[in-house]
Amino acid sequence: MEINLNNAPASPVIQDEGKPVKWQISDDLVDYPGAVAYMEERVQGIRNQTADEMVWLLEHPPLYSAGTSAAPDELVDPDRFPVFKTGRGGRYTYHGPGQRVAYVMLDLKHRRGDVRQFVHDLEEWVIRALAQFNVTGERRAGRVGIWVRRGATGNPVAREDKIGAIGVRVRKWVTYHGIAINVDPALDHFGGIIPCGITDHGVTSLWDLGLTPTIPEVDTVLRTTFEDVFQVSTKS
Repeated sequence: MEINLNNAPASPVIQDEGKPVKWQISDDLVDYPGAVAYMEERVQGIRNQTADEMVWLLEHPPLYSAGTSAAPDELVDPDRFPVFKTGRGGRYTYHGPGQRVAYVMLDLKHRRGDVRQFVHDLEEWVIRALAQFNVTGERRAGRVGIWVRRGATGNPVAREDKIGAIGVRVRKWVTYHGIAINVDPALDHFGGIIPCGITDHGVTSLWDLGLTPTIPEVDTVLRTTFEDVFQVSTKS
């Protein structure tokens, strides 16, 4: 799991306030440092109970981000796009136009204080969203993210490609960073890194699979499935 815990107490006080989660969508590309700074500020506000929990949907300009476990040799082409070190767990990943990123800022003290369950729920969220487009997303032991099978089972040329990434950080029981789903990014942009340190499998997208949803259509599905998985209402 791509998790980075920061200063988490041993046993959170669990509450259930049932407040709606703020649902925010950015139409323009958002630079990565600005996004991280915004999340840091929001996380502090959630901890202080001066800001609502939030799911923030956006796209970034082309870039590579390095998680806390990133190895230098996994950055194959360091001059291709800007590279940002980040506090989330995990290794190198790509972000860019056509990839829907959802940053999830929730207070786990209101959600059983279970980080592993939170990551499982993020995975379930991606899987259920993909299912709405008739795509079967699957977990794989020892491999982070959500995967799809390419080709028939038993076919010697069949493979599995990654369609959804998950990387989170938890600061004093408030989460940030989140998920990314490949809708229609330039898949060749992943060639500048070894995504998540995995060399034996590739990457894919909804459009690469022959589907053509728009980003707003994906957003609609994400909102419905988020409410279903996390059992919470959202507000714009």
